[in-house]
Amino acid sequence: MVALPSLRGLQAFEAAARTGSFAGAAEELSVSAAAVSQLIRTVEEQMGRKLFHRVNRRVVLTEAGVEMLPRLTVAFQEIGSVARGGDAFRPRLVISVPPSMAMGWLSERLAGFVARHGAADISLRGDDDPVPFDHELIDIRLSYGPHYREHPTEEIVRDAVYPVCAPGLAGAIRSEDLAGLPLIHTDWGPTGASFPSWRNWFEAAGAEPGRAGRRGLSANSSRAALDLAVSGLGVALAQGIYCARALEEGRLIRPVARALDLRQPYCLTIPERSARRDVVATFREWLIEECVRAVKSPALIANRAGPASLR
Repeated sequence: MVALPSLRGLQAFEAAARTGSFAGAAEELSVSAAAVSQLIRTVEEQMGRKLFHRVNRRVVLTEAGVEMLPRLTVAFQEIGSVARGGDAFRPRLVISVPPSMAMGWLSERLAGFVARHGAADISLRGDDDPVPFDHELIDIRLSYGPHYREHPTEEIVRDAVYPVCAPGLAGAIRSEDLAGLPLIHTDWGPTGASFPSWRNWFEAAGAEPGRAGRRGLSANSSRAALDLAVSGLGVALAQGIYCARALEEGRLIRPVARALDLRQPYCLTIPERSARRDVVATFREWLIEECVRAVKSPALIANRAGPASLR
């Protein structure tokens, strides 16, 4: 059996790396900073690996230390749960999704996951890309586009955008008449992916947007644009994954059938340190099921007129 390094030393290393100093670890562990330093030296000797660079009075993680930290943090959190006993031992799951998905779409569905698979300590994060997987101990990331080649990433679903508006706004509308309605524009900003514009949609429909293609309300998130449409303030281009439920419930309608395929797929990224955890595998399967169900909603597929591909 391979000799294990000092558990107390590993605890000292994890606390020092997480808090950023030996003094912070010492306060957390109720020992002196000198004791923390000695415990970490002992672990380094036992493992034959340097975990910190000591520069003057500062300490900086080595590559070995960066690799160890997230695994140890998870391990000590699990040990803490076991020590508390009883119902306190629940799986921990850190989920990162785009902000629009965190604000409503996924938060409305998580109760279904818990009801089916049991309680878990879930941290739901709404993050723009890129996300710090190891620093925030993220277990699973859903993103628009394959951003994370350094971690295992899979394409799970492709979506499109659909013109949607409140029922009272639509009336009898033909494709060419949309230019006469107030339009809601979505702009993900200079660091985000390019979101299909109304000009793209009118060009695909063979129509001229005129000034309407530039005027109207503008939002910097898909969720905000969708909320504006539900409020009756205009027609938005909304991803199917977000607007399917509102269409099914009648809060929104599709005034015209044409849609535009998005340039990139939605992807799931799971770092290797999390891939073998049962709760992560279970959540992955459930999340893919929810995403596919949304983009294949009958409210989106019905009367979909030969969607143009946006390249």
